Amino acid sequence: MALEKGAAARLARLQAGTTAEQALSLFDALPAPTVADMIGRWRGAGLPTGHPLDGLLEALGWHGKAFVDAETVHPLLFARPGAPPVALDPARLPVGLLVRWPGLTGAAVLRTPAVAAMFRAAWPLLRTRRPAARLRCLAWRGRVGAAMIYDRQPICDVFRTVDADTRLGLMDLRGLPAPFFFVLRREPDAVSRGSQPL
Repeated sequence: MALEKGAAARLARLQAGTTAEQALSLFDALPAPTVADMIGRWRGAGLPTGHPLDGLLEALGWHGKAFVDAETVHPLLFARPGAPPVALDPARLPVGLLVRWPGLTGAAVLRTPAVAAMFRAAWPLLRTRRPAARLRCLAWRGRVGAAMIYDRQPICDVFRTVDADTRLGLMDLRGLPAPFFFVLRREPDAVSRGSQPL
């Protein structure tokens, strides 16, 4: 319990803004969750480290992730007012642009309400009810634990346990030199309703 409180306090300090090195130091100090530990729906937020993706997902309305079981994962849930989150298909997003022009995602214009509105308008083209990732145990930086492997993108998200309902995540995208860090918090009411987005 004291270890969890210490990890949660350290994470809270980092959420004000940190470096990739400090985030990685915390990540390496935390235990790895099992696949079963990840089941449920989770609210997501980026951990600002100076990465080009910092704040972009939130500006576009990112809600989090849903892990129904090891084979049924929705990695990109986006918020809808008054309705369950919608799952978008990562394979339909221009992830390759991040690798070719990483500075593009740092542009302030991508974080404007106008861009968010255009992104929402594209949801009918991006939406999916099919899972877009799987959970597997993976060895990463000396620990074996739960990782989310995207079906059709060169992305792997690796998780560490802060406490029973909080995970620190690291997104590894082939071609980007630095990882993107994020925090997931379990949505307890989503478990009773089911983890599936609509």
